[in-house]
Amino acid sequence: MDFDAAKKRVDELNRLIRYHSERYYNEDAPEIEDDEFDALTRELRALEEEYPALVSSDSYTQRVHGTASKLFSSVRHEVPLLSLQDVFSEEELLDFDHRVREEVSDPVYVVEPKIDGLSVAIEYQNGRIVRAATRGDGEIGEDVTQNILQIRRVPTMLENAPSRLIVRGEVYMPRRSFATLVMRQEENGEKPFKNPRNAAAGSLRQKDAAVTKSRELDLFVFNMQLVEGDTFSSHVESLEAMRDCGLPVVPDYFRTGSIEEVVAQVRRLGELRGQLAYDMDGAVIKLDSLAQRERFGSTGKFPKWAVAFKYPPEEKETILRDVEFQVGRTGVVTPIGVFDPVTLAGTTVSRATLHNEDFIAQKDLGVGDRVVLRKAGEIIPEVVRVVSHADPMARVIYPTTCPSCGSLSCREGEEAAVRCINPDCAAQRLRNLVHFASRDAMDIEGLGPAVIEVLAERGLVTHPYDFYTLPRDKVAAIDRLGEKSADNLIAAVESSKSNPLYRVIYALGIRHIGQKAAKLLADHFGSMQAVMEATVEQLGEIDGFGDVMAQSVVSFFAMPSSRELVHTLAALGVTMEEEKALADDRFNGMTFVLTGTLPTLKRQQAAEMIEQHGGKTASSVSKKTSIVLAGEEAGSKLVKAQQLGIRVIDESEFLDMLK
Repeated sequence: MDFDAAKKRVDELNRLIRYHSERYYNEDAPEIEDDEFDALTRELRALEEEYPALVSSDSYTQRVHGTASKLFSSVRHEVPLLSLQDVFSEEELLDFDHRVREEVSDPVYVVEPKIDGLSVAIEYQNGRIVRAATRGDGEIGEDVTQNILQIRRVPTMLENAPSRLIVRGEVYMPRRSFATLVMRQEENGEKPFKNPRNAAAGSLRQKDAAVTKSRELDLFVFNMQLVEGDTFSSHVESLEAMRDCGLPVVPDYFRTGSIEEVVAQVRRLGELRGQLAYDMDGAVIKLDSLAQRERFGSTGKFPKWAVAFKYPPEEKETILRDVEFQVGRTGVVTPIGVFDPVTLAGTTVSRATLHNEDFIAQKDLGVGDRVVLRKAGEIIPEVVRVVSHADPMARVIYPTTCPSCGSLSCREGEEAAVRCINPDCAAQRLRNLVHFASRDAMDIEGLGPAVIEVLAERGLVTHPYDFYTLPRDKVAAIDRLGEKSADNLIAAVESSKSNPLYRVIYALGIRHIGQKAAKLLADHFGSMQAVMEATVEQLGEIDGFGDVMAQSVVSFFAMPSSRELVHTLAALGVTMEEEKALADDRFNGMTFVLTGTLPTLKRQQAAEMIEQHGGKTASSVSKKTSIVLAGEEAGSKLVKAQQLGIRVIDESEFLDMLK
């Protein structure tokens, strides 16, 4: 390749890498696999090594990937959170060792599993946590302190800690939690996270800390970034000190002065990947001596004293024998591929989702084809590509009727999903019942999928409100339940009546309305009746609520069956109003209308403050309006208020009223 062709390819590679880096690191929605991304970066690095004149300051090889989101306040890292130089073969590991030994004669290495998650820095002062931030671009990250505090294993206080300590760790989603989350997303008709890393990143970067808490994240700490009040000479010494303080330190680290033992440990960790409770995409090899690290230094992107060995994804060939179609809770008809069994990442795989009609078309899949399978994030099996077609090729035919109830199934608008349009479809009914009782919804202990299926088979439940009229004797008669379990289950059902309103809204199973959106509805409207009567325009006023979500809510409550469900639940004593403790009643009897952009408060925040003091908010100005709270670019509502002679205040006056 000549210089001009190389320059053109380098420009193209940087463009592609920036695009996919943005999708991976900042949007948590990757479009290509990790090994495909790594191949792009390796090609770029090779071209820049061949043509050094093509290396630019903004090249991907010269900068840490990622940026800080504008959703959070920014944090400048006192010590940069650098990336790591990747190596992909044992030969490259030996080359690294050779470079190290040119500088030091007796290197000692530490080998650690490379946890696949989101890198964070956590600061402690006098043992107390004061701040946590994502890596961002390495220099500036996002302040995620409140969300970090939702992770159970993150200590808020350290024992015998130095006066000031900043540690670096990896927030990850355990495999079990990831599998549960994906299953829940697929049941709800949502686009599932592609792998545990993106699930962890998307869960930590939530404006609502309650969502972060529900995702069951975890943390491993692997480095001291800064320490005051203590000194250490080696990495292992610092790991042991962090463990003594109560921090969850990266597991299975290994210290050795032999590069042969380093290679053996890398192999061992690779063999363990499928058996671990967390996802790992490689092994980190770093110098143990902190003095030697100082001597080697760093580039603008990564330290010269460490590398990350990246494991290739395990792939197996097999035959697609059949395609079955399952109906989800929201009516989505999902194709499931049935394969000749193969072993991947330590488990036997014989089934995998084929996602939708478009996926099958893009892969050009047919029954009898020889295909390549692998596990996304080493957890969820997926088809990578077709190796060869069956002869003759047997195309996958999507059903035009629901495989469960026989009703018409079709695609809506530009959606990729095919849906059963019958709201009384038996498959959807069962999944709706399971969703209603699930932990994130009404959280009815003892009402798991297996019990609900038995109750449905015996005709004891058809609709969610049937849970609240379950006959104790018939429940006790179910195998493996008995008297005590029946009493506990009935008590749990009764207790669920007092759940907060957002849980009830989420339990209804409205398309596109997850737990976070349900909480927004409950906080904004305060009652189920108000939510049911809301228009698309009123719903659109909620910060974070899009047109699709608003239309979905309106369409759901337009159905007589949905209103019957809500009214019956209300008659049975289920919570239908948001309970809020008032700070005081200074705004009692007053109705506020909010318009325009406020300097520091979001309109939702201002509305909550009004309600906390006994007031109400309305979406339009009328003679009943008491005050209009106006910000920048206030429009017709401000004009109407002025015409009606209604008092108009700005944010400063509003805050004065709260003093």
